[in-house]
Amino acid sequence: MNTQSTVPFEQQYPAVAQRGIDQSTWGALQNSVFPGARDESILMAVDYCLSRHLDILLKPVHLVPMSVKDASSGNSTWRDVVMPGIGLYRIQADRSGTYAGADEPEFGPVLTADLDGNQYTFPEWCKYTVHKLIGDRIVAFSAKEYWLENYATSGRNAQAPNAMWKKRPYAQLAKCAEAQALRKAWPDIGQAPTAEEMEGKEFVPSEKDITPQKPTIKHYPVDQFELNYTKWSSVIQSGKKTAEQLIAMIESKGQLTEPQKQALINCEAEEI
Repeated sequence: MNTQSTVPFEQQYPAVAQRGIDQSTWGALQNSVFPGARDESILMAVDYCLSRHLDILLKPVHLVPMSVKDASSGNSTWRDVVMPGIGLYRIQADRSGTYAGADEPEFGPVLTADLDGNQYTFPEWCKYTVHKLIGDRIVAFSAKEYWLENYATSGRNAQAPNAMWKKRPYAQLAKCAEAQALRKAWPDIGQAPTAEEMEGKEFVPSEKDITPQKPTIKHYPVDQFELNYTKWSSVIQSGKKTAEQLIAMIESKGQLTEPQKQALINCEAEEI
């Protein structure tokens, strides 16, 4: 017995057919491009691409499940958000006819930090430079992004990076720096953050500012400070880091008290 539906595709999915999408293309969107996404979310991505004359099968945008916080009530709900990918920024830069290539990303020194009781190694920063043809000159636009300011955590109250930032600390940071450089060189491509920048973060819509809000930093544990103080003082006295640089790194995990900061600053005075 044939159980396959005999209802025409146009009647099963009228909203899809109205957008000029046939059955095979819709199947590809459901199963390959946005697997597991809800139909209404896929249609949001379709509308985004149609309005910008983009081929959705090239996946220039992503459907990112995000905790979206209402700016007025403070309540958060999970929903899919359509966000441009770094690929879309590259397409738009190339379409401008003024894209003149990019340099290989530059990375800062390797740092190691204790996050949620585990040691993680990552580049301190990444600098990405793109080149734009302006008149008869090629002008460089650079962006420098720091890992600690960009990485996504594994949970709302966690400090450890999520799976992607743990597995690809260099590649993820390079995409963030590239996106910022492309926005600087071609402001008309938009100021929306890319999916690579926002994955795993909370989104706070606001008429004035759509920048994700950083979580409140707790005080650095006193016992951990005492445990690490000898190691930190050696780092300062060896000249590998200044007290200011070390304090900035520590405070990415928890706020130091003024006496704790002063103790680290005093280590520079003790340097031989």
